[in-house]
Amino acid sequence: MTDPAVDADGAPAPGPAVRLVAGTFAIADLDAFLADLDEIAAETGAVVQAFDADLVVSATQLREAARLAARAIARGEAVARDPGVEIMLYAAGSRQIDRALKLGVSEGERSAVVLLTDFGDVSGSDRSAADLDAASEAIRALAVDSADDPDGDAIGVGFDETRVREFYGVTDRELAATNGDLADLVRERVALLDVEK
Repeated sequence: MTDPAVDADGAPAPGPAVRLVAGTFAIADLDAFLADLDEIAAETGAVVQAFDADLVVSATQLREAARLAARAIARGEAVARDPGVEIMLYAAGSRQIDRALKLGVSEGERSAVVLLTDFGDVSGSDRSAADLDAASEAIRALAVDSADDPDGDAIGVGFDETRVREFYGVTDRELAATNGDLADLVRERVALLDVEK
């Protein structure tokens, strides 16, 4: 039996199409903002999830979280019923929904990264194909300023090292013991969530 998470060469299989919109959002009412995101998701078919940019170390972190969430859903192993929440669980490297939700946005003028993804081809997701162009345009319209789908690993807004270390429990000792940096350790926690199941 082949692993649907790897391609014929043993490399990670490509996940669903993902777009990221990073920028500043003026969130006067969190419930209203989340309702706007839900409306965009309903109109475009996209899975839409907003993250506090201070806690996102790279675009790779979010893209990998979407890929692993899609795989969990396809395998019938998802913890959350909502694909956006499943993505957040992977991004947090945690199986605790309350903890993962702390990666989300809050009220005020905030830097955020909004992930848009198409789960239309993900078996078990019961979703139709998404219009990521329309979803991206609608998210940019909500932003004070934004950059669409950053190139490479950078997301266009910096993360807060202190908050990231606290959220992910990264110690000085752990950082000193690795050849990587903080972003590498966070991406490792995203990838290792499957091992913890």
